[in-house]
Amino acid sequence: MVSIRAATVEDAGAISHVHVESWRAAYEGIVPEAYLTSLSEEEHVPMWRNWLSLGTQAFVAAMDGEVVGFVCGGQIRESVQDYDAELFTIYLLPQAQGHGLGSALLKTLADALHAQGFKSMVAWVLLDNSSSAFYRKTGALPVSQKETQIGSVMLPVIAFGWPDLELIA
Repeated sequence: MVSIRAATVEDAGAISHVHVESWRAAYEGIVPEAYLTSLSEEEHVPMWRNWLSLGTQAFVAAMDGEVVGFVCGGQIRESVQDYDAELFTIYLLPQAQGHGLGSALLKTLADALHAQGFKSMVAWVLLDNSSSAFYRKTGALPVSQKETQIGSVMLPVIAFGWPDLELIA
């Protein structure tokens, strides 16, 4: 059974697990191996507890009661054209991918942000990340590009934008 629900502070450990495992799988060969190896679920738990206690819009996807993915977003952190909201993170464990959970999480976040008065949204994605197809499939368009530092290297990232939250498919 699959479900999507609002994340709570009690989900911080499960979200940290998904976060770290997803990074290791998705960014292998893109992000330096030493950085991926250094990621610690335990070190991410306090960060997630803090984010979740601040009222960040966050949702988890569960399969048979186990958290296998999450999404969070809110007000845009860095101006990109006329976009007003940002998808901060969306991750699924590898075994949970390909079942429509990513699209369901994205739609849930978009609906929640729209209910708060936001109109549009961007997501910053590593340029070499294979998930670019997911963003395009859901109606996002490339709208900006920059570099970000991860570990000891600078990597190109692209902003995918949804100009209208109501149209996220």
